[in-house]
Amino acid sequence: MKEINFVKSVADVNELPKMKLPEIVLAGRSNVGKSSFINHIFGRKKLAKISSTPGKTRTINYFNVDDKFFVVDLPGFGYAKVSKTEREQWRKLIENYFASDRDIITVYQLIDSRHDPSELDILLYEFLNEIDIPVTVILNKVDKLKQAQLGAVKNLLHSIFPNLIYGDNFLFHSTVKGTGKKRL
Repeated sequence: MKEINFVKSVADVNELPKMKLPEIVLAGRSNVGKSSFINHIFGRKKLAKISSTPGKTRTINYFNVDDKFFVVDLPGFGYAKVSKTEREQWRKLIENYFASDRDIITVYQLIDSRHDPSELDILLYEFLNEIDIPVTVILNKVDKLKQAQLGAVKNLLHSIFPNLIYGDNFLFHSTVKGTGKKRL
């Protein structure tokens, strides 16, 4: 990988980039660390904007990697302190994105290791499976857990998502310790 660049923010599916490349999609709750994940994986501190306030990503953000594929950062969902109307707009934007004619090769669904998967996490996972999009669950912020806690969370995720295989479609990640970067 030589070059990754921010392309554009999209608030409507009619604004999606005209250039057709395979797309790797990042999805997850507000404050799960998608922006930090992007910066960590690509080794650029300010590529994706990071905020301590959940819900700052309100658009679909496109990053071009070597003119070979896009990394697509979806708006976070969940507890962000925004109006019900704005949450509904995000939901429609995300649904319309998945219904669009894009070459989505996989979705990395980030889940915060410190919290049980929410109902929305589970619904997203089930939705992606229903529409036949490959999903890799990334258990993020694993540096915040002790080894025993990590084992318990791993077992919990296997009970909720029985088809996850650690090392295949289920990985650990930490921007602090670098966990998972090489594998990803």
